[in-house]
Amino acid sequence: MNKMTGNGTESSQTLPTMPPSRRQFVQGASGLGAVLASSSLSTMAFAQAPAASWDSFAPSSNRGQYLQLAYPPSTKAGELKIGVTHTLWIPDGIKTVRAVIVHQHGAGIPAAQSGATAAYDLHWQALAKKWDCVLLGPSYHVLNDATDLTVGGSEHWFDPRLGSDRVFLQALDEFAAKSGHKEIATAPWCLWGHSGGGIWSNVMSTLHPERVLAAFLRSGSAATFRPKPEFPQPKIPPAIYEIPTMVNFGMGEKGRLPWDGSIATFQEYRAQGAPIGFAPDPRTGHWCGDSRYLAIPFFEACLEMRLTDWPNVLKPIDMSSAWLAIPFGDSAVPAADFKGDPNKAAWLPNAAVAKIWMEYVRMGTVSGTGAPPAPVNVRVKADAASGNEIIWDAEVDIASGLGGFIVLRDGRGIARLPAQPPEQVYGRPLFQGLSYHDTPFAPLPQMRHLDNSAPAGGKHMYTVIALNSAGVPSVASLPAAFE
Repeated sequence: MNKMTGNGTESSQTLPTMPPSRRQFVQGASGLGAVLASSSLSTMAFAQAPAASWDSFAPSSNRGQYLQLAYPPSTKAGELKIGVTHTLWIPDGIKTVRAVIVHQHGAGIPAAQSGATAAYDLHWQALAKKWDCVLLGPSYHVLNDATDLTVGGSEHWFDPRLGSDRVFLQALDEFAAKSGHKEIATAPWCLWGHSGGGIWSNVMSTLHPERVLAAFLRSGSAATFRPKPEFPQPKIPPAIYEIPTMVNFGMGEKGRLPWDGSIATFQEYRAQGAPIGFAPDPRTGHWCGDSRYLAIPFFEACLEMRLTDWPNVLKPIDMSSAWLAIPFGDSAVPAADFKGDPNKAAWLPNAAVAKIWMEYVRMGTVSGTGAPPAPVNVRVKADAASGNEIIWDAEVDIASGLGGFIVLRDGRGIARLPAQPPEQVYGRPLFQGLSYHDTPFAPLPQMRHLDNSAPAGGKHMYTVIALNSAGVPSVASLPAAFE
């Protein structure tokens, strides 16, 4: 959701301005038939969607494979009444998919449009690649900003019992068949959800607890809609108390439904001994801010702890490595040293996540001191008419993300990318931008720069430096090869 108030309505006033072509996407794509397309650098498109809506959706990197499935809204009772497009990214060279990381947007048109870029996010892709996972970004084609059962409203999808559960499972089956990775159909899930996406992720955890490896609920859970009579609270199976979960919300949401729902979910699950954490963000309201710097290491710890060498078999959480903290406090200690009631304490999976959590709940972000990997495969295409085009690839630092690049000619900087600061800032600046919804901005930037100011004559040496989101530079790349 965009900005939920106490009575469940929303406002888009703090969101970035969307060009008309972005808003056309939701309306134009709502009638799509199911279609799957495999994409390289510039071929991504929705069948029958308005061309202007997706002309700019070339990925920032040509690494990996993109697949898409689009489903129209159904008019049948009990089926999903909102159209949806699922975009899946598969890392290069993956032999066996061990898990599906799902990045689920919130309610309303701006959230749906922003969610359409989730699978293109280089930072989340880096997590997926490291752990032999795929990254899935569903985008629901809502027709308005309603958060209830208004025709075209978001509750039709964020309550998975109304049909999005079945379409999600169908998409996984089809991705498994089309990709050649049949294990996608049965692999466990890491569920990240913002607001309405948090509600969806939490309810999915109650429906399929055996499939959920971990969940990160940003400003949304089933309890968020407890005051809504049309939203029956899901039955809580005992198995949900075995899922490592983190509730995360902005301190600016106090007195609103996401605040109340997050606290209720934490207290009720923790009272049952569930491994659930509690991470209030001191810098934000309903927007996601820098929550990815907690979410990604949280998922990484859970992936390491729960994945096994046997398909579909998840290890239980190892509580011996846990740290505990007082909710709304900013200090964590090993569980053995905690002096209060452990069933009222925030659970953290290990010391590494506890260290990140302590910094995050104090500052709303996490320092990024490590240097990122240097760019690779730098090459130059020389054109006498237009100049020298420098192109490169880069790996993303999982801890700190990718902030941008510096292009050097003969050892001196000639460009910094991105060239322009974002119109609105929701967290640390990233090369792909960072929206209210923790997704890249479209059009997605490319790892290339045109140097049309090089002195005539002679061959120049080009190198590229990567910056993490905190501005820490890598070493320079190897000199570019001329093509």
